Parts: sequence; structure tokens; C-alpha cells
Amino acid sequence: MSLLIVIVFVLGYAAITLEHSLKINKAAFALVTGVLCWTLYILGEPNKEIVSHHLTEHMGEISEILFFLLGAMVIVELIDAHDGFEIVTERIQTTDKRRLLWLICTIAFFMSALLDNLTTTIVMVSLLRKIIADREERLLFIGLVVVAANAGGAWSPMGDVTTTMLWIGGQVTALSIVKMLIIPSLACMIVPLLIISRGAKGKVKPPADVVTHGLTTTARERNSVFAIGLGALLFVPVFKTVTHLPPFMGMLLGLGVMWIVTELIHNGKDEVEKGTRSVIHALRKIDSPSILFFLGILVAVAALQSLGLLGNLAAWLDRTIGNITIVVILIGFLSAIVDNVPLVAAAQGMYTLEQFPTDHYFWEFLAYCAGTGGSALIIGSAAGVAAMGMEHINFFWYVRRITFWAVIGYLAGALVFVLQYALLH
Repeated sequence: MSLLIVIVFVLGYAAITLEHSLKINKAAFALVTGVLCWTLYILGEPNKEIVSHHLTEHMGEISEILFFLLGAMVIVELIDAHDGFEIVTERIQTTDKRRLLWLICTIAFFMSALLDNLTTTIVMVSLLRKIIADREERLLFIGLVVVAANAGGAWSPMGDVTTTMLWIGGQVTALSIVKMLIIPSLACMIVPLLIISRGAKGKVKPPADVVTHGLTTTARERNSVFAIGLGALLFVPVFKTVTHLPPFMGMLLGLGVMWIVTELIHNGKDEVEKGTRSVIHALRKIDSPSILFFLGILVAVAALQSLGLLGNLAAWLDRTIGNITIVVILIGFLSAIVDNVPLVAAAQGMYTLEQFPTDHYFWEFLAYCAGTGGSALIIGSAAGVAAMGMEHINFFWYVRRITFWAVIGYLAGALVFVLQYALLH
């Protein structure tokens, strides 16, 4: 039965990676795979109560991640609906290619840490459409934005879903992950940026027909919602540290406060006047398929963990490779081919906190590699997939222009992390 479950998992995973070819959303395959794995598990297990108990335990942990993501997505959507991100974009005035490249990537790096790499990429691609007319130049900027956003997300508990998973799972703490990964993540961004920016000369030309869209909110509304939204996101790690409650509780508290504030801002308006600026609309607009994808894939991985298959895989890796640094670097490269969410979920099932305690070298290095390794391919991260969809970036264009430099940056950051850890410990 274990072999059959592995086959179902592999086939489901293959279908997920072929999402664009099959033209079926990967969430559908993830849900089917997750349910089938547990169905086969319980049919082959005489003691049905044990299987149900395992599923209930795993669903408690998975729900924490899903509610955290739900709250974060709604808060970010509310900021965007109130034109809050204009506060950032309207301050970019330079047209010098090299200076603009550094400015855009730096903004993406730190914005990704505060929000997440997916949202940051969407915002930056929208911005670059307004300031760069030449498509080839714009694509080069967007390729580096993907690298910068992924690097920025890796060192923040909220910047990348895999780092969030490790944080919620107790493998890392917020302060330690920031302290240990910010310098390697900077190296991951700066090394390819240094190389590519040397060839960036001259000035960019804005589109001839660019028209500044009319803002539908007042300056007070934009500033208030932007400040409260960012404050809510930054409050989450503080809430967890003070109360010791799971992070999703802090996120839901922030969402509740923001919901109340936005209702007060638009008090007296009917639903038509509120339009896209209500929480109800934000709940409809968030990327629900992504949440269902995480649910399906995490449920499937949980089945493999409950069967003991991930523990056996960990033992095999230890016997054949032995060096956890090499193992984690390989996981990072693998995340460029397959989604990094199940890879990290698998690692969480393969290695226990008894083997590697909280803030251990393994978990921190895993957060870096899983978060940045996906930049090697355009389909290797949520940020890359978003950019690919918005600008119709060709897979092989990215391989020719960005992949090599992204890999160099990834390895440079990994080297910095190893050296830094050796010096500090």
C-alpha cells in the first residue's frame, strides 16, 4: 500500500508541474492527490482510528498555515484596493538604467520581507510597465525583481511561505531567522545585480501612451490604510513573542482591526460606493486556489509522514550523502523544478526537532535555500510564475538571460551563510 501511495503522490506531483501544459489549475491536482493518499492509507490500515487521529493532528498544524496566509492576503489586498502602494511607487523618479535597477531591486528586497515575494512582484511589475517602454529592458528588470523578491522573502518570517511554514512549525524563531539570513540573502541579490548592472547604460524611456490612473481614494485614506496594514503585518511576530500564541492568531487580530478601521473610513457609504475597497470584496479577490493548493499538497505530504516514508528518506540521505549542507543545497536546486512548499513540508516530516532543535543550522539554511533556489527558473517560485503570467515571459528567455546569474547569486548567498555560521558559532 505504501508503494501505491508513493505512486499516487508522484503522479499528482507530475501533474502539478505540468499545470501550464495541461491547462488545469494545480490546486485541483493537489486536492485530489492529498485525499487519495489518505484514502489509500486508511483502506490499507486495519486500525482506522489511528489514521483518523493522525489526520486530525496534521490538520491542526496545516490550518495554522492556511489561516495565516488567508489573513495576510486579505490585508495586502485591502492596501492595494486603497492605492496604498502608490506611496512607494510615486517616489521613484530616476530614469538612469543602472540607478533604477538598483533602486527597484532594493525596494523589492525589503518590500518582500514586509509583505511577501508574490505580492511584491505583482506590485513591481505593475510599476515597471509605467516607467519602461522597451519590452526587452523591462523583462530584464522583472527577471532581477524575481531574484530580489525571493531573496528578500527568505529572511523574513512573512516574506516567503516556506519560511512562514518553518516559523509556524517551531523550527525557526523570527529574530534568529532575520539575524542569520539577511546578509546571505543580500549576497544572493547583490552578486547578480552587480554583474548585470555593469551593462546597464543610458536612460529608460517611459511608454508614450502612459497615463497616470486617477486615484479613487484620498491621501488620508491611502496613508491610513497603508500604515495600519503594514503595522498589522509587522505586529504578528511581536504578538507571538509576547503571548506565545500561534502566529495566525496575531494575523487574524490584525485583519479584524483593519476590517473595523476600513468600515469606519467608509461609514455611511452603501456597498456600491465602497466598491472594491471593502473587506468582502477583498475576500472574493484573494488567490483562493493558492490556499487550496497548499491545503492539498500539505495533506498529501502529511500522509507520507504518517506512514514513516519521509523518515526513511531522511535516513537514506544521511547514509548516501551524509553532509546536511549538501543535502539542503540540493533541496534548494530542486525547488526550482518543483514547488518549494512540499519540499519544505517533506523536510519538516523527515527531520524532527529532536534531531535538529529550533534555530538549528539545518532549519535556517533550509529557509534560505528553499526561498532563493527557486529563482533559478521562472517556474521555480510563486514570484516567477506571477511575473511569467503578467508579462508572458518565455521560459527559455529566462534561462538564457537570468538563470546563470541567479544560480551564482544563490551559491554566493549559501557560501556567505556557511562562513557566517562558522564565525558566529
